[in-house]
Amino acid sequence: MSVVMKKHIVLIVISFSFLISFLSCADNSNESNKRIVFAIPSDVTTFSPLYAFNANEGNITELIYLGLVEHKWDGDIGDLTTSPMLAESWLWSDDSLSLTVELRNDVYWSDSVQFNAHDIVFTFDLYSDAKVNSRFYGQFKNFYTNDDLSINTQKSFEVLSPFKIKINFNKNSSPTLFDISYPLLPKHIFEKTPRDEMANAEVNLSPVGTGPYKLLSWEKNQFIKLVKNENSIFYNESIIPELIFKVVPDYNARINQLKNGEVDFADEIKSNDVDALIQNGNIKIESQKGRNYDYVGWNNIDPEKFANNKIEPNKFFGNKNVRKALSYAVNSKIILEEFLDNYGELAVGPIAPIFKNSINQDLEPVPFDLEKAKQILENEGWKDSNLNGTIDKNGIEFSFILNIPGGNPLRNYTSTIIKDNLKNIGIAVSIESVEPQVFWGNVFARKYDAWIAGWMVPIPLSLKPFWHSDLKNNPVNLTGYNNNEADILLEKTEKNISKEEMNNVYKEIQNMLYNDAPVTFLFWKDNITAYNKKINGVSIDPLGVIHKCWNWSISN
Repeated sequence: MSVVMKKHIVLIVISFSFLISFLSCADNSNESNKRIVFAIPSDVTTFSPLYAFNANEGNITELIYLGLVEHKWDGDIGDLTTSPMLAESWLWSDDSLSLTVELRNDVYWSDSVQFNAHDIVFTFDLYSDAKVNSRFYGQFKNFYTNDDLSINTQKSFEVLSPFKIKINFNKNSSPTLFDISYPLLPKHIFEKTPRDEMANAEVNLSPVGTGPYKLLSWEKNQFIKLVKNENSIFYNESIIPELIFKVVPDYNARINQLKNGEVDFADEIKSNDVDALIQNGNIKIESQKGRNYDYVGWNNIDPEKFANNKIEPNKFFGNKNVRKALSYAVNSKIILEEFLDNYGELAVGPIAPIFKNSINQDLEPVPFDLEKAKQILENEGWKDSNLNGTIDKNGIEFSFILNIPGGNPLRNYTSTIIKDNLKNIGIAVSIESVEPQVFWGNVFARKYDAWIAGWMVPIPLSLKPFWHSDLKNNPVNLTGYNNNEADILLEKTEKNISKEEMNNVYKEIQNMLYNDAPVTFLFWKDNITAYNKKINGVSIDPLGVIHKCWNWSISN
């Protein structure tokens, strides 16, 4: 072979290699404009609404499964508005105890089977079945139910046609559209699995839904890929073709991948990273007033007595005046300013400021006032009788363990501030960090005297499960708070009353909680979200950071 021929061959190879490389880069560039990569801190365990407990699972299942109605957040009124989704229309009976729903006849599951009224009956039967033990179990008290809390489907549902259903509610109920706003499941898929095997069934990992997206692939602990569902009522040519949820457990890695474009979207950004992300030039920052608050939990009841099925006041925190003194002694403002850079606001109760008509505007955050705290404690008999620096009463020193979940820098910082604050009024605090799963198990078992945690306010508002003194039926009243007057008001929130009256009841409840101080409310935290500027149409609201992302678009 001649030297000239060899040179030509080399040039052809180089040119071909360059072309392949160029096309590859072009393809990658084009592909990046056809998908959004979300960074998530942990993998999912299910794609089924039956068992989707955490935020990641909830976000993904919302894209796969739809309900009869959809809710939108109206920031002007601080409340939800409701419109049809798989329902076409509905009509309440004169006594508001039954609802006739006309269904869309153009809805198909992602496997091309048509959706119909029997899917609705099956879904509610499945959700309420004690054997299934779904995350919604026990939430159907407005329906006709059996002794095991499952829905009596014969009394509660009348299928009038494949696309028309009548839903009946029991005579003592006050139903709303929220009673029917559950993600609906395909009967033809789930009915093949025995109810007592449902929790671990393969069907939970192979979703068939009516939503705008369907599952294409899942590499455990790496990524989840959703693609647009051509059968969905939300399908159109402009919908973003792919959504990838990339598992990036390390927070700093998520930040770095945002900066270099490996991921396009991440939430729960720390305030001290905001400036650096903005300076990147390709990243937008949005801060949403949240419905997550941090608090110090004071166990109002004695943990040891409770373990033996007895309810007695906690020796430290059973007195509301003592609890109020502790609230005066905690400097939550400095935590908000120094750790959160004021991305949030001080809390006065369990109703987020986003609920504009329900929040009690007359209540002010409890001021940081050590002298007032000392005076209240002294009035309640807590004095340093032996001059050792710790106040005591009846021979008991005011010394306790403050429990926090491990691996949370905010909780570490907050607990240190509180320990120092309380030391200044003669209270000895030791901090104990516990693995999160163990921590929450102990909190729900009411084993701790005191702890720091966060909580998310549900939408629509629901206070009774968290503050009603009937602990058997309200297990998330974690402090064992007990106030008979509050119970009456809390029960009223589950009645069918006007919006105005409901808001007035909420304000009264907030006032009682403010005065009784079952916990020390610290602050509401803003949710800071960062995303690539190529994404258009992002509208983050209290319903979620990727709520209705099928309406987003990507710039070329």
